[in-house]
Amino acid sequence: MKKIFASLAVSAALAATFAGGASAQTNLRIGLAEDPDVMDPSLARTYVGRIVFASICDKLFDIDEKLNVVPQLGLSHETSADGKTVTIKLRPGVKFHDGEAFDATAAKYSLDRHLNMKGSFRKAEIASVDSVDVVDPLTIKLNLKAPFSPLLAQLTDRAGMMVSPKAAEAAGDKFGLKPVCAGPYKFVERVQQDRIVVEKFADYWNKDQVFIDKITYLPIVDGTVRLANLRSGGLDLIERVLATDIKTVRDNPKLKLSKAVSLGYVGITINISNGAKAGGPLGKDARVRQALDLAIDREALNQVVFNGEFVPGNQWISPQNPYYHAGLPVPKRDVAKAKALLKEAGVTTPLALDFMVPNGSETRAVAEVVQSMAAEAGFDLKIRVTEFATSLKQAEDGEYQLFLIGWSGRSDPDGNAYSFHTCNSPQNNSGYCDPAVDAAHNEARLKSDPAERKKAYEKVAAKYLAEGSIKYLYHVQVLVAHSDRLEGYKQIPDGLVRVIGLKLK
Repeated sequence: MKKIFASLAVSAALAATFAGGASAQTNLRIGLAEDPDVMDPSLARTYVGRIVFASICDKLFDIDEKLNVVPQLGLSHETSADGKTVTIKLRPGVKFHDGEAFDATAAKYSLDRHLNMKGSFRKAEIASVDSVDVVDPLTIKLNLKAPFSPLLAQLTDRAGMMVSPKAAEAAGDKFGLKPVCAGPYKFVERVQQDRIVVEKFADYWNKDQVFIDKITYLPIVDGTVRLANLRSGGLDLIERVLATDIKTVRDNPKLKLSKAVSLGYVGITINISNGAKAGGPLGKDARVRQALDLAIDREALNQVVFNGEFVPGNQWISPQNPYYHAGLPVPKRDVAKAKALLKEAGVTTPLALDFMVPNGSETRAVAEVVQSMAAEAGFDLKIRVTEFATSLKQAEDGEYQLFLIGWSGRSDPDGNAYSFHTCNSPQNNSGYCDPAVDAAHNEARLKSDPAERKKAYEKVAAKYLAEGSIKYLYHVQVLVAHSDRLEGYKQIPDGLVRVIGLKLK
């Protein structure tokens, strides 16, 4: 309780600070479940980072509520008959936050940066792009190595974000400390683990639809504290409302709840060949990984932790997704079979495993339920609660055996799987590598017909779900609560907080 009141006091102080005493200026205060990682579209990888980017970095394209690709900085696109060139017409009259003009040269620079910058997490997303040509001041042509069906979907997210060439060249690898993009808000300041502040950009191309002067993003890890701040007026909007708090939000006449089934998933990533911690039966024997999978009752997990509000799953897309492989449904819990697999693999039980879990009340609850279930099959999961950004770094370095981690999801299934499944991809922290899985993923990228793509993903599922390094658990409901002072909010399944058109009464 002391922690809650302390956080409320801090939030109230921040609110007073950012209000600045100027009654005419509106300040939207958003509570985040974590502190974002680096604010560089090429290097960033967190979901909360994407929420902040939605206000400062426009993309070539966006998606609507039905996941259709819609124009943003790109007005239109045309794909050649052979599928190997994509021509994009750009929006005229756009400026970056430093006053530099956005044009075809800037678009080429941003895409080349995503492809070539050291450490870029966007490279794998648009690796099919061989080169980018400037056709005229407002037209670019993407030359592809081969047809790539997910390309436009990739350009609706960070791979499509445009950065100021002048600012990026000047800042180098420090660009993420003060990003300069072409979105409705410009970056003002960041205090790590405390706040990110952005202000309305006067020269934004769609400025007539920007009604709020300032946005302050406040990372508050504890979901109960986030909600308490919202209820007290210290925040205007919070993301990731706890499923157990849905009734509390709905019963409050001053609050509103928005929800949508997420495009992403939460699962357990298993270290297979990334460093010393990959050694041992879990990383080396698929039977041990299958035993862990069979020890978990996904529906019971959903009921106990989330009041049945989430969607149990076992694949990188939800059972409602047209690409879901129905021939491999969510497995039933089978402790006897799990024990038999461990015995067959020659494992002496209990098998002690390091279980890294990002800090948060729901993640801790999930980990404890999984820990209890796994114990009945012969696993001894040692839960290690870790600050979120730190957990990502340790995952990259192979400092884990099990890692409870989610992915916020993309509108195309490629965005949920390729970078995690394929050999040496930037988000494949487990070190999993299988040429057959790579081939099936690449086949899906080449195909444009959904039925043909689904056949390719069925090949992936048949092999990866049995032998792979991620055991998918569930698909969250995107739960966003906000004050009734905030008008115009709509929730899209990608979970981002879009600020265009929002008003504060």
